[in-house]
Amino acid sequence: MEVLDGGDKIPRGSMGVWKLAWPSIITNLFYATSSIVAIKVVGGLGPDAIAAAVTGQRVTFILQAVLTGVLAGSTALIARHWGAEDKDEAGVFLTRTVQLVIFLSIISAFLVWQFAEPLVIFFGLKNQALILSSDYLKAIAPFYVAFGCGMGLITALRAVGDVKTPLFIGVIMNLFAIFFMLVFVNGWLGFPEYGVLGAALGNGLSFVIGAVLLVVFWLSNQLAVRYSSIFDLDIIRVIEIFKVGLPAALEQVVFQIGITAFLILVAYYGTEAYAAYGIGVQILSFSFVIGFGFSIAGATLVGQHLGAQNKDQAKRAGWGAMRLSIISMTFFGIVIVAFAEPLARFMIDNDEVVRLTVIFIWLLGSMQPLMAIEFSLGGALRGAGDTKTPLVITLTCLLFIRVFLAVIFFLLDASIEIIFSTLLADYIVKGFLYVSRFKSGRWINVLKIKEADQQL
Repeated sequence: MEVLDGGDKIPRGSMGVWKLAWPSIITNLFYATSSIVAIKVVGGLGPDAIAAAVTGQRVTFILQAVLTGVLAGSTALIARHWGAEDKDEAGVFLTRTVQLVIFLSIISAFLVWQFAEPLVIFFGLKNQALILSSDYLKAIAPFYVAFGCGMGLITALRAVGDVKTPLFIGVIMNLFAIFFMLVFVNGWLGFPEYGVLGAALGNGLSFVIGAVLLVVFWLSNQLAVRYSSIFDLDIIRVIEIFKVGLPAALEQVVFQIGITAFLILVAYYGTEAYAAYGIGVQILSFSFVIGFGFSIAGATLVGQHLGAQNKDQAKRAGWGAMRLSIISMTFFGIVIVAFAEPLARFMIDNDEVVRLTVIFIWLLGSMQPLMAIEFSLGGALRGAGDTKTPLVITLTCLLFIRVFLAVIFFLLDASIEIIFSTLLADYIVKGFLYVSRFKSGRWINVLKIKEADQQL
């Protein structure tokens, strides 16, 4: 398994970014495909079923987002120690990371199982959509522990430059997810037709398969980062992870609160508008995952180069991630916009949902270059340990621009198309703020660790 060692062996420039980005992009394209399949296979059951699947996925995304925030601390610390060639310490931080995410996942699973219906009501769904969404959440909740464990291990592997193992695991997971969803939703191979519930079970079983494979590899020392004192409680290092990752976790919480508030407003316009938002996001996710791949690459290289005391290469990695992300996301955004209507109609045979989905794709598709800046430079800042800046930017733009404008237009009885358009102002301001922060260079000395404390 290919990994990155410290010093001169760390990939440099745009080619180094691409070397780390492409496996993550492929992996996330499979995840996006799996999500699309989940929406597609329940699409024939009507808008209520799609709304249920969208809501279930949204709650899972909230868990993923919080874990991603916490794991930003792990990424920065593991990458920094790996770049400084302290592999033992990197392994210790990996072990503590897995312990932490399993604990958080258990809590999340219990809360979602116990409060599934109130969660759905909070999203504004009613009647049949409420029942279906509640069933979806109760079915997927027990699998959150496997989901969290897999996320922790994959994040650590990417932090040390091993992007091929997550690719291998991700492909296997999502092939199984697609297979299980088709079987359970449609009642193939002698199974009952579980409908929306089948989509939850299919995804859940894929989480288990991925987690089991990763744990087996890890405990058998087949991964680049070794486990260390797996049953010990190491409060000091857990606090370090939280110290760096907490702002990123709060950022994700703020982001999800803002998205949820936005979705609640959308739900007031009817199930068709709600379904259109969900379908539009899923279609555009094929572009988003490209940006996420460059975010991972930027975070890894910035962290490792800073660990190796190479500030110039850290800067080059961030700007290189931004350039490649803009080019790639713009290209895919144009393609998706060009085929917006046939893609929407492939997902659901409902004229109003298709119309609104196309409008949403046109609006958000035009923002792909600015979204690329957020993905790439946001990842670079988190890789440097500067997790507070993305928190401030997200809080400012999402709550005080997107949601604020959406509420104003809602009170003015504006159309759903106008509500969707508030996304534009959000990303314009975000792009400017991220470029300004990275250009300032003040992120370089944010994170202090033992090896770098004297020199950074």
